[in-house]
Amino acid sequence: MPANHGLEELLAYRSDHPVLSVYLDLPPSAGMDGQRLALRELTRRFEDEAPDDVEAVRRFLDHEHGGSGRALVLFSNQEDGLFRSISLAIPLRSRARRLDRPYLKPLVDLLDSYGHLGVAIVDRQTARFYHLDLGEVVAEDGFEGEPVRRVKSGGGSQDPSRRGGAAGQTRSAEELAERNLRQAATEASKFFKAQGVRRIVVAGTDENQAYFHDALPKAWRSLIIGGFPADMSAGTTEIAARAMQVASQVDEQHEQKLVERMVTAAAKRQDGVLGLDQTLEAVHAGKVLSLVVGEGYRAAGLRCGSCGYLTTQPLESCPFCGGEMAKITDAVEDAIQAVLDKGGKVEVVHDNVQLEQAGRIGALLRY
Repeated sequence: MPANHGLEELLAYRSDHPVLSVYLDLPPSAGMDGQRLALRELTRRFEDEAPDDVEAVRRFLDHEHGGSGRALVLFSNQEDGLFRSISLAIPLRSRARRLDRPYLKPLVDLLDSYGHLGVAIVDRQTARFYHLDLGEVVAEDGFEGEPVRRVKSGGGSQDPSRRGGAAGQTRSAEELAERNLRQAATEASKFFKAQGVRRIVVAGTDENQAYFHDALPKAWRSLIIGGFPADMSAGTTEIAARAMQVASQVDEQHEQKLVERMVTAAAKRQDGVLGLDQTLEAVHAGKVLSLVVGEGYRAAGLRCGSCGYLTTQPLESCPFCGGEMAKITDAVEDAIQAVLDKGGKVEVVHDNVQLEQAGRIGALLRY
């Protein structure tokens, strides 16, 4: 599966037949029997209306999945020949939807938080680089510099001015370490560029992190979201887990600031709206820069069959083009699709009281 997990293809997908979308958490403690039972319960309500799609997703888990990963995302429309599977290394909340297009809101959320994450662990001589995508290591590389030898206490010449004395050796060791870190930063830049990394976490001692940060080109420094202490003995699994933890903490802080900014902008009526109806109006007008949605929020509505206008109001015809309005089960999902289609951003926010009080949805506007 491509680095974007086929998101662009799924966003563009259209069909005359509904798509069954399944997000299945796969806790190891449940075992295969427990996972099969969870999928059966999740898809039971679709057995009559979409038996072929239900059979396809259950068959995949039984015979093709192989038991790898921490979660599984499946899209099936057997009448149109669509079947996509995405195995994830991170847990998620199980859910299933059958809509007229793939249900992508949870996947967009995950990709925004945990997609294309670069990690560099550095010391005075070596460095390791990783590209994590949804918690999985998809690429790695490294750098080995020249050995840096520290001078033991009391060793060397007592005269610091003498060539080869202790002070001279110390200066030489520091210069060599700095040269190694500069080269590591150069190699990391090449790796991050080749991998399409969008955010970076740095691991190592505070001193080495700081020097590595300063040695990176400005464009890459701006992508660093945080770091943690570690040394080269840390395993890949540990490094990935701690980097994901950093990303999660940064996202929580980002979400809170984003909601505060949006609420303030809406209160001043300056480039911000709150609530479903106002947000849908902004989506139709193409004004949305960032759509902000509470995790799990759904709302029924209507959509114009001609121009795609979305609303929750009981209209028989579209006020913009006169087209016929049809009921839809989730206007929020359609709004997300529309914003992404127009190049906007979607931010799915978790457990934010301020957003809940504001109607669970809103947007920052382009103008």
